[in-house]
Amino acid sequence: DVAEIRGHRRTYVGAMPGKVIQALKITQVSNPVILIDEVDKLGRDFRGDPSSALLEVLDPEQNNAFRDLYLDVPVDLSRCLFLCTANVAETIPGPLLDRMEVIRLAGYVFEEKLQIANQFLIPQTITTHGIDGDVITLNPDALAELIRNYAREAGVRQLRKLLEKIARKVALNLVRTEVEKRMLTVIGLDNLTKFVGQPPHTSD
Repeated sequence: DVAEIRGHRRTYVGAMPGKVIQALKITQVSNPVILIDEVDKLGRDFRGDPSSALLEVLDPEQNNAFRDLYLDVPVDLSRCLFLCTANVAETIPGPLLDRMEVIRLAGYVFEEKLQIANQFLIPQTITTHGIDGDVITLNPDALAELIRNYAREAGVRQLRKLLEKIARKVALNLVRTEVEKRMLTVIGLDNLTKFVGQPPHTSD
């Protein structure tokens, strides 16, 4: 909300400065790099419009005398570098977007997702779900199918969810099976839909 940016007035119990002033205090410099994440998800409610408060912070014509409600003195933010992230630019308010230099970053390609899955996602998923690596095997063709037809987003969040879904089902099968009868679970193209359902996309 607005108080996160402008701070609270000192008349309130538990009042404190806004995040921008706190960043200056923590870094002990006047020119820090401040990252504002998910700026496309700003909401407006009865507590005020955070986009208008953020406009005072980002606008070079105004931020040289930014006034935090807690300090109630002008603070020069013109030397700060603000980095804002967003998934879509359409939901960012127009006046706010005009003050920004938009840099569009491409998502991961198939080969990059493949390496991320093999080196990070699969080992992390197996570890966090308490499964030994010798009781589950994900064939390369099944992993390629997951990336191509199940997780086409720019990042790897959906791919991680799918791998976790597979790990949970394998773990459930293990606890339901006696120790002597437990076998290696091999996930390939023939049984992939059993674990993650039908693909939402199809490749030509």
